[in-house]
Amino acid sequence: MQKFIQFMKSRKGIIVLVALTFGILFFAFANNNILNGKSDDTLSQKKKLLVSIGVLIEKQHYSSPKIDDKFSKQVFKDFLDALDNEKNIFIQSDIDGFKKYENYVDDEIHGADLKIVPSISSVYEQRINETVAIYKNILANPFDFSKDEDYITDFKTLDFAKDETNKKDRWRKKIKYLTLERYVDLLSQRDKLSSTDTAYKTDAQLEQLARDRVMGIMDKTFQKIKVSYSFDKLFNTYVNVITNTVDPHTDYFPPVEKRAFDESMSGRFYGIGAQLQEQDGIIKIASVIAGYPAWRSGEIEPNDIIVKVAQGNEDAVDITGYEVTDAVKLIRGNKGTEVRLTIKKQNGTVKVVSLIRDEIIQDESYVRSAVIHENGKKMGYIYLPDFYADFERANGARCSEDVANELIKLKAENVEGIILDLRSNGGGSLYEVVQMVGLFIQDGPVVQVKDKAGKVSVLNDENPSVLYTGPLVVMVNGFSASASEIFAAAIQDYKRGIIIGTNSSTYGKGTVQRNIPLGNVIDYSTGSTEFGAVKLTFQKFYRINGGSTQLKGVEPDIVLHDTYEYLEFREKDNKDALPWDEIQKANYNIDKTAATELDKVIAEDKKKVEGNSTLNIIHNDALWLAKNTKKPVSLDLNKYKEFQKSIKSTVAQIATLSKLKQDMNITVAKPDEAKYFSNTDKAKGERYQAWLKNIKGDMYIQTTTSFLIDLINKKINYTFSNN
Repeated sequence: MQKFIQFMKSRKGIIVLVALTFGILFFAFANNNILNGKSDDTLSQKKKLLVSIGVLIEKQHYSSPKIDDKFSKQVFKDFLDALDNEKNIFIQSDIDGFKKYENYVDDEIHGADLKIVPSISSVYEQRINETVAIYKNILANPFDFSKDEDYITDFKTLDFAKDETNKKDRWRKKIKYLTLERYVDLLSQRDKLSSTDTAYKTDAQLEQLARDRVMGIMDKTFQKIKVSYSFDKLFNTYVNVITNTVDPHTDYFPPVEKRAFDESMSGRFYGIGAQLQEQDGIIKIASVIAGYPAWRSGEIEPNDIIVKVAQGNEDAVDITGYEVTDAVKLIRGNKGTEVRLTIKKQNGTVKVVSLIRDEIIQDESYVRSAVIHENGKKMGYIYLPDFYADFERANGARCSEDVANELIKLKAENVEGIILDLRSNGGGSLYEVVQMVGLFIQDGPVVQVKDKAGKVSVLNDENPSVLYTGPLVVMVNGFSASASEIFAAAIQDYKRGIIIGTNSSTYGKGTVQRNIPLGNVIDYSTGSTEFGAVKLTFQKFYRINGGSTQLKGVEPDIVLHDTYEYLEFREKDNKDALPWDEIQKANYNIDKTAATELDKVIAEDKKKVEGNSTLNIIHNDALWLAKNTKKPVSLDLNKYKEFQKSIKSTVAQIATLSKLKQDMNITVAKPDEAKYFSNTDKAKGERYQAWLKNIKGDMYIQTTTSFLIDLINKKINYTFSNN
């Protein structure tokens, strides 16, 4: 267990309360005799798991919510929505029958017998099987696309189907809509052919082909649904609905999901060294990586089909219909353990290949940089996908150290300014973001953290040295969350650089989570436990100016609108999100002279944005799309074609405007040239080159570069003092 919590170790003033975690575990598992060992009775085990999670929520969650009948009703509703978000699987009589359980969730959490999932799952399976018969029957006959009727795609506005007849009609419209989409595409392709061409087909033939394609899609979809409605999977969904009702970032991770989360944080995992792809419901080997187990075996090749996966001598699991992510979770495991793959070769032969898992390093998910040459200036560009940290290894990857190394490389290239791209960076290690801010400021507060008791702690950068003192611009968008927001907020509060956003605010996640293991340790090398873990919200963080990043996010200094601006995906759009508030400002100083000069650049650049016709068109197009894509879709062929023409032309216009007509001049630092252009792993080198080409044509990077040039020309001198 000690090894499991090494990642929680205290470094440079960030104190992780390990004792608190163990206190929770003891309270939940020892005092309540919960999960002390595996039971043969599945319901009994699930019951104990649910009770232990309830204890954590009520005793240790930041908001300590009251789990009562009101809470139960919300969970009950959300669980049914999770199982049937389009409201076309269950019918209202099912919902009425389930109503007797809507006040029972809190009883189950407090130890009552489990009734909700067992009762709902049996009906759910029945309705799924009935639905398969419904769509197959619908697709057996041609559609009439001259009838003027609508299909509602905004499922939030729907109630559950009133009865069987209403359900069948909803499915008829859904299937008709899916067929119409493909029929119109086929008509468009036929328009390019001559009527004498052998590939030319009649309207009736194209309609039949469209239905055949929809049949394949539906069969594949429901095959995946059937894979996912085992009792264990439904129960895990139920538990996560409970935790997410408390707040969107409190989650339950079953053991496999917990391992996947740890892998994403550390950039390391134990697997076979092969890339997978899903095609028509089957999992194929896309490529094998030289030097790793799959390659060393000499028995696995690209295009081999993985039929089954077995853990050592256990029974094999048929993965037909699995998503790649789910197949990967089965193939990965603990170092040195055996995984047996049933492989179907391209010549039709089937064989079982035994592999011993080894450590795979995901260095492609780490930070990378490039050098921008624009208007006679040389500038550094750093892309950070997330705030990763591998605390279990002394030499494990740390994003702050990696960013520091990129800064050193770019300084050696004599760049005059830096762009740090945090777009779509979902966050990660709180420790790492504090260290990263410290690369750009002198010692001082970076973020404030408040616990459930109201105690506020200030996390400081304690290193007085500043690695990079030059002009800085930080790019964010609506998907930049958590640690990304802490970084952007600190840079903004210190007036250390300009924050450029493609949305009016970042995501708005201002809460801190901790993983709390459940059950006995089953692998001390990784700290994995038999029942997974709960990722529990136990703190909120605040900017050093006192405001929370929760709900509101960080408002950029300059906004470059993109197509996502009006979509509902941020924290503020989640009904279960914790509220915004503020606390007292931390004690920090800024260079007022530098701040004044920075504000002048921001004001000037805002005027440039206002007059930027390209950005204004994208803004108006995004607003139009947001308003129109929620409207019911006409199933009349001519009306549908007319509407789709408008949608496609608008989307195409945004795509065209977002892509530069001529690529920027972007190179890589000398130490990186081999990684990009003479990589021993050819496929990896090609992926690096593809990334480089992508940023060369990014209009938002070029626009941000122009702002950085303005900042460079201002020649702002920072004193870097908090005294």
